Amino acid sequence: MNEEKLFHLNIPVCFNAEYAILPGDPARVDLIAEKLEKPELIGENREFRSVAGMLCGKKVIITSTGIGGPSAAIALEELYISGVRTAIRTGTCGGMQLDVEPGDIIIPTAAVRMEGTSKEYAPIEFPAAADFDVARALVKAAGKLSFRYHTGIIQSKDSFYGQHDPLSMPVGDMLSYKWEAWKKLGVLASEMETAALFTVSHVRGIKTGCVLHALWNQERKKAGFDDRDEFDLDASINTAVEALKIMIGEENE
Repeated sequence: MNEEKLFHLNIPVCFNAEYAILPGDPARVDLIAEKLEKPELIGENREFRSVAGMLCGKKVIITSTGIGGPSAAIALEELYISGVRTAIRTGTCGGMQLDVEPGDIIIPTAAVRMEGTSKEYAPIEFPAAADFDVARALVKAAGKLSFRYHTGIIQSKDSFYGQHDPLSMPVGDMLSYKWEAWKKLGVLASEMETAALFTVSHVRGIKTGCVLHALWNQERKKAGFDDRDEFDLDASINTAVEALKIMIGEENE
């Protein structure tokens, strides 16, 4: 093992960037890096791509987490070792409530822990909740940029096709039952990483929030809405960057 580089991220152990933005897709790292000053690739390995730069005089690292809780938890664990203390996930999701339209952004206050990673960090009774200050900054940023947004609880799961084709699974009845329960409880959207990130953050003492882009909403399609899927992620990316600017500015006051 290289003692100067983190095992999975392949970045310096003591990089000392206090702030991080965490997309899932490695291809999105460079899109976000365009918002920073002097972006530089500092590590690449497996699903993890890391680019660092400056924002409002502070060092920021952008690291992709890949798909799902295990790789997201590994990324956040190693970023914590490197010095990160504030993180924002920017990702995608599918809407569950009828008022969540494709292209809307969602700022989760908490996530349903319907995945496995967080169970190896905390008892299931412990909530996967966002840091209040980060969530507040994201809401302020979305409002400032005039983006349509929702706040509330989302669902994190481990199986993409368990959501989109549940009845093909031996446990399909259970998946469908829980999906209907989440809808009745007002859960806004479904994705695959946030519950793990929020839980790890509570364990390690990291201030973490999340902003998600709704790609589609299968419930609206079932209800007969003629929606087009929306793959332009600019709103969620710009909200994450603006929220970091807000937090850095508040810390400098």
